[in-house]
Amino acid sequence: MARKDEVAETVTAELGSPLKFSQAVHAAAPIAVAGSYAELAATYAFEEKIGNSVVHHEPVGVVGAITPWNYPLHQIVAKVAPALAAGCTIVLKPAEDTPLTAQLFAEAVHEAGVPAGVFNLVTGLGPVAGQALAEHPGVDLVSFTGSTAVGRRIGATAGAAVKRVALELGGKSANVILPSADLAKAVNVGVANVMSNSGQTCSAWTRMLVHADRYDEAVQLAAEAAAKYGDRIGPVVNAKQQERVRGYIEKGVAEGARVVAGGPEAPREQGYFVSPTVFADVGEDMTIAQEEIFGPVLSILRYEDEEDALRIANGTVYGLAGAVWAGDEAEAVAFARRMDTGQVDINGGRFNPLAPFGGYKQSGVGRELGPHGLSEYLQTKSLQF
Repeated sequence: MARKDEVAETVTAELGSPLKFSQAVHAAAPIAVAGSYAELAATYAFEEKIGNSVVHHEPVGVVGAITPWNYPLHQIVAKVAPALAAGCTIVLKPAEDTPLTAQLFAEAVHEAGVPAGVFNLVTGLGPVAGQALAEHPGVDLVSFTGSTAVGRRIGATAGAAVKRVALELGGKSANVILPSADLAKAVNVGVANVMSNSGQTCSAWTRMLVHADRYDEAVQLAAEAAAKYGDRIGPVVNAKQQERVRGYIEKGVAEGARVVAGGPEAPREQGYFVSPTVFADVGEDMTIAQEEIFGPVLSILRYEDEEDALRIANGTVYGLAGAVWAGDEAEAVAFARRMDTGQVDINGGRFNPLAPFGGYKQSGVGRELGPHGLSEYLQTKSLQF
């Protein structure tokens, strides 16, 4: 993408992420995803023969896409690229905190020669523009990424109109470190995962589960890892988000969790910074272990045996992502297969832009990325011969 430097600078200006992270993730990931859909559009089986029938996979029609601010361009591309590859037209309502990134994308789409009316950008507030888009009778499918609370309203609106819906919602993902794992690696990668993008990632592994015998060592390692970040992780997106995250940290303290790194005090006077925070002695029913904080806050929970770890890992309303670490890959896979979650990284497995992304339970409906993401924007018609 010719404008990737401009995209990175714009994301940094709007979201506050450090420029290197904006270049490496916020600009680079959407380019990879867009390229994957360009290839899929040319190779996808839009027609298949089943017995005496030919099944056609046709575009669903007009897509209303409502995207969040935390990965502003990636979330846009993850909806627009498959919708266009499927043959749909699309109306995008980006987050009000990051409209300029969406504007840059719209300009790039125009410069690429996409015909007028195929891609459309509408900016505005979620309860106004987003709600109008979800309700509009001309919209055939609503694709929304954001909080579970708003997702419920979008789903109810779409359901009342009997229109298709795709929802990618919240998470409280578990990072399960089994006793046989390389503890230092698992803890350090786990802390980095939570601090990335200042914790503003729906799939972040915000609950670290460690066996009782190795718990104190893990807490020490996590505290040391978090302390190295300082304010290098960048601010959160706005004052409201800063207050929200600091409020959760204060609630963790009030409910009896122990702060081993960071805390509610802002690390600097200017900017919406939150200290990279690690909690120990977290009970599985505490607010910080159940609710999505969306900031650089890690809770470390203790478990007694594998069944206890599984019960804790599955013990939230969410099921978006997770991680399992073990000395033996087969052991990690066996545990991961029992987790109620849509995506699990095994011993630090890398992000795959072709793998389906989405959640179980209240983490959403449907999948994004790769062929599974493309199929969300298709409907089927069978012809019998």
